[in-house]
Amino acid sequence: MRKILEHHVAILLGLVVVGSVIFNVWSPWQFTDIASNWEFIDFTVMVTWWITGVAFVLLGLFMAWAIWRYKYHESGESHYEPEHPVLESWLTIITSIGVVIMLAPGLIVWDDFVQVPSDAMEVEVYGEQWTWKFRFPGEDGIFGTTSVKKNVDRGMDGPTFEPNITSLNPFGMREGDPHGEDDILVASNVLHLPIDRNIKVVMRSKDVLHNFWVPEIRAKMDMVPGMITYFWFRPTRTGEFEILCAELCGRGHHIMRGEMYIDTQEDFETWLDSQVTWAEMKAGQTPEEPMVAKGRQIADQNGCFACHSLDGTSVVGPTWKGLWGREITLSDGTTVIADEEYIVESIVEPNVKLVEGFGSVMTPYAFEDDEMEALVRFLQETSK
Repeated sequence: MRKILEHHVAILLGLVVVGSVIFNVWSPWQFTDIASNWEFIDFTVMVTWWITGVAFVLLGLFMAWAIWRYKYHESGESHYEPEHPVLESWLTIITSIGVVIMLAPGLIVWDDFVQVPSDAMEVEVYGEQWTWKFRFPGEDGIFGTTSVKKNVDRGMDGPTFEPNITSLNPFGMREGDPHGEDDILVASNVLHLPIDRNIKVVMRSKDVLHNFWVPEIRAKMDMVPGMITYFWFRPTRTGEFEILCAELCGRGHHIMRGEMYIDTQEDFETWLDSQVTWAEMKAGQTPEEPMVAKGRQIADQNGCFACHSLDGTSVVGPTWKGLWGREITLSDGTTVIADEEYIVESIVEPNVKLVEGFGSVMTPYAFEDDEMEALVRFLQETSK
């Protein structure tokens, strides 16, 4: 019975090793395609993976073989040998070499990680339970100073208990600092950055420990209350990437997500121009909603503004100013209300209901459901 049990243990250990290798090779959880300059971080991870993986396989198979080879036998004898200098020396040397090989790339990449290029543009990431906000320095290129006392528990003019106090000074901006007046405040979880630019991410937390992480970027860093931390990276491809919090920060940790868009320089500047400054926020101007901003970007990327204006000017197509809810006269003399159904139809089948005075020149467009929703929301908001 004891021999059978030992056989089973040996077989089970062997299966664990083989199964682990198979799972690692064909696992559905693999690295995302990298979208930054940190390929060396991937290399460092793979060095660790190979060294620890080979050690795991060799030790696991050795244990299985040893259990099978030296299973219990009534006539067998065991010899107590507490020390083996040669074996211990080899194990110490091999282990030390493995540790050095694993640590060296990490030390090299960390040195590069904290040495921010002098030409890097800055963006501040502000984390709180359970959302993200972002800030860019204005034309002067200098961030205005902030104070936790000026944050959500206080208004711009002192203590207050209004329920919407976060809209008064969500970043804790200090009054009287001239460098802060032109700071661009993005009070939403949507961040846009330009491609092929060195970016310094400056981070601070309002409440508890957070961690700003975009898997495709690879780089991340803890956000410690009372401290300013940072890292840098250079985006290498455009696209939409999810922002995550990689530090357990409370019961809403799982919903602390955001979106990072890597744009061309032109698209980034268009988006940035649509945001509000601290001076404008104090004057009552509110930042553009994330859905509206996404719709604006979709319209811009698809060339909509080449044919449709937002200021009432007639170009190739009818203006979008005052469009939503308006009665439209069509080329056949009938009228229709410009609601969501009409706008979606005009995008998908633009030549079915032509506006009076305009020809059949628009190309049909096909958008994903979320893109169409954002575009309609943008039209609804900007055409009021």
